[in-house]
Amino acid sequence: MANSKKIILKPFFSAFIFLFISSSLFSNPDKINTLNNGGTEFNELIISATKYYDNNRYALAIKNYEKVLKHGTQDSLAVFKKLAFSYAKSNQPELASKYIHKYVLTSLDPSFVEHSYFDVINDSEEYQVLADTYLKQVGLWSIFCFYVAFIGFFISIVLNFREKSDRVANLLMSAFILIHSFFIIHIGLYFSNYQYYMPHVFYMSTMFSFLYGPLIYFYFKRVTIGYRFKRLDLLHLVPSLLLIVLLFPIYSLPSDEKLRIIFNKERPYINLISVSKLISLLIYGGFVIKMYFNSIKINKYFSKIVFNWQRNIVVFCSIYIVSYGIYSILIIKQILSGFLFYVQIVSMALLVLYVGYTAFVQPSVFGVLRLIKNNIPPEIDKYKKSGLTESLSLELKEKLQYLLDEKKIYKQNDITLQKLAKYLDTTRHNTSQIINEHFDLNFFELINKSRIEEAKELLKGERRKNFNIIDVAYEVGFNNKVTFNKSFKKYNQITPSEYVKSFVA
Repeated sequence: MANSKKIILKPFFSAFIFLFISSSLFSNPDKINTLNNGGTEFNELIISATKYYDNNRYALAIKNYEKVLKHGTQDSLAVFKKLAFSYAKSNQPELASKYIHKYVLTSLDPSFVEHSYFDVINDSEEYQVLADTYLKQVGLWSIFCFYVAFIGFFISIVLNFREKSDRVANLLMSAFILIHSFFIIHIGLYFSNYQYYMPHVFYMSTMFSFLYGPLIYFYFKRVTIGYRFKRLDLLHLVPSLLLIVLLFPIYSLPSDEKLRIIFNKERPYINLISVSKLISLLIYGGFVIKMYFNSIKINKYFSKIVFNWQRNIVVFCSIYIVSYGIYSILIIKQILSGFLFYVQIVSMALLVLYVGYTAFVQPSVFGVLRLIKNNIPPEIDKYKKSGLTESLSLELKEKLQYLLDEKKIYKQNDITLQKLAKYLDTTRHNTSQIINEHFDLNFFELINKSRIEEAKELLKGERRKNFNIIDVAYEVGFNNKVTFNKSFKKYNQITPSEYVKSFVA
């Protein structure tokens, strides 16, 4: 009877022991799930490896864990972890790094690299490669990228708050700088390895790939001919919208899936996007260069500062297009380092810094089209209240002469020194100084003399038959006949009526 009870209880006891061991393995994340593998030999390997590891007998633990991997297990992650720890404790950095890397790729947890167990091998070359690859770090390149991106974000905001400027042109330029800044900060995250800790920034700047060309193209179109947007221009946004639709499934992925793509160094559609962006840049870049050379011929009265600004933007954009061509080839070949890789980043950064510098040192270049729609030449840089260099004085004089001869601003009956200074984009003091030095007159004398010369041409021309003297006075900017007669006689020693009679006779 006793023997029969033992026979009955024996399988229950064995089952209890098996369940106890299995549950302990399941409950401990560092232990391996053996249920999916089965077999007494496999279970014994797991138990032995764990026992040796707990007793700090790492050589034997490694031997058993390696055998576990050869048998195959769905819980390889725990084995990778134990092997990484065991090889580190055994001071075998090469093999420890091998399993650290396997654990990171399987778990998608780059922070595992900085576990305290690896302090004993942190001086090894193999471990340093892993640390440089996966751990957060701030180096010179990442600091440079974050600095430039911050300036870009700041400038893109400031430009839209400039008074007395062309808001449309500034909006286009600010958007152009903004997308550059997004790209640069994305590169900064790559250099500092934050892409592994912020997976949702994956392809963050890629959606703007087809906006670079249209933005700079319409900016130049605006600043050279005062272009006004039409509904048809929205077609230039179609490539960007198609790109967003293409990338939307990637943007909507959960963080783990994005991490898996990043760890596997996958770049969906990268070849298509890179080639398409390069084609877009080449096409729009050609348009911009053509507009620039046309503007040189048409807008010959633009100041040197404005021309220098436009020329430099064209140069920077040309360098960027060439460098992006090289960059796209490197990306396709998955070469993410080296001199040529950094050239494109530097060219973008210099463009952002140049715009930022100009925005504060020569802010008036962002308002050069404020008067184009009124057919008044663009403004030049603002000058200090005191002191004019010789070259600056001559430039202002040429600008003023153009306003008088071509735009005939004296015909405005409410013209004042302040308004004239505004057209020249300088101070009242500088304007007065230019008039005195180059015309040997004061403001009122210059305006009235110009009006009288215009009146003389009207009176002696064929149009005099259709004009009364008072009409001529109003035409040239005088508000009344008395002032007109007085000024006319001052410069011609005869009255307007006597002047007309001299031609009739």
